Amino acid sequence: MALLDRIVARAKAERKTIILPEGEDRRTIEAAVKCKNDGIANIIMLGNEEEIKAKSGDFDLSGIKIINPLTSDMFDGFVEQYTEMRKAKGMTQEKAREELKDSVYFGCMMLYNDMADGLVSGAVHATSELLRPALKIIKTAPGISTVSSYFLMEFPNKELGDNGVLIYADCGVVIDPNEEELAAIAIASYNSAKVIAELDPKIAMLSFSTKGSASHPLADKMINATKKVQEMRPDILIDGELQGDAALVEAVGQKKAPGSPVAGKANVLIFPNIDAGNIAYKLTQRLAGATAVGPICQGFRKPVNDLSRGCNSDDIVYAVAITVLQSLG
Repeated sequence: MALLDRIVARAKAERKTIILPEGEDRRTIEAAVKCKNDGIANIIMLGNEEEIKAKSGDFDLSGIKIINPLTSDMFDGFVEQYTEMRKAKGMTQEKAREELKDSVYFGCMMLYNDMADGLVSGAVHATSELLRPALKIIKTAPGISTVSSYFLMEFPNKELGDNGVLIYADCGVVIDPNEEELAAIAIASYNSAKVIAELDPKIAMLSFSTKGSASHPLADKMINATKKVQEMRPDILIDGELQGDAALVEAVGQKKAPGSPVAGKANVLIFPNIDAGNIAYKLTQRLAGATAVGPICQGFRKPVNDLSRGCNSDDIVYAVAITVLQSLG
């Protein structure tokens, strides 16, 4: 069974509740109905109910909860609560009222108050329009200082990674991470690899250098980030700096990094910056025929996920399934 099929099957067993703030988008409506019909999750859609029903066509919306933030009896209470949460940042009730008219802000307040298990947005909203309210309201998970993202990569070549499955991070959020941020990305990716992909994570901190083959501050960054992870989480199997071939190909790993517990066996790849990560995922997707699922957000206290504005309804369904599994810890 392919990785995404396994993720969907596992999500069905949980029946968590996921918020879709972009309820007036036709793709979101279709995805919500698919999630309901297939038993992937209970869905709450946010938006104008009349407009949602007008756009739903032949789709049966029964069993899907629809909430209009602008008319909800929760709105005034959320304004009070949000004002109090952000008063140290100069939040006023007037400003809180304006921000909470945005369905993503409203949805994040619902998630904050345990009215759902996760939130998926981005079909209409830009990434920044999701991350901003999530960082203000949901905040980062304990022990995690940086919100980042990763891609689930599944390759036809099953010799790569773990039966063809690899995690790439960060390819979509943190542009030029420092040593501390790289360590946080690695730790979050370790958790994602275990919970979502059911991997036994072996993390490679990637560089143009392997074990001192080149001397440069960029290589030093990956070495120092590796040491920080080892200090914070000695239970995590991680090594670096490693070149891509040393990380993935056992014969090369044994030659370039003899004795490394990760070289040649890596299934989680941490890139030095977003340039390297984004280019790598797109090239391997196109040239190696890999399936790329993401970007999937990680590091939030409760699961919040982004979509591409070019997504289709199936992309939203898979994001919902992944968000369900993230809510399990």
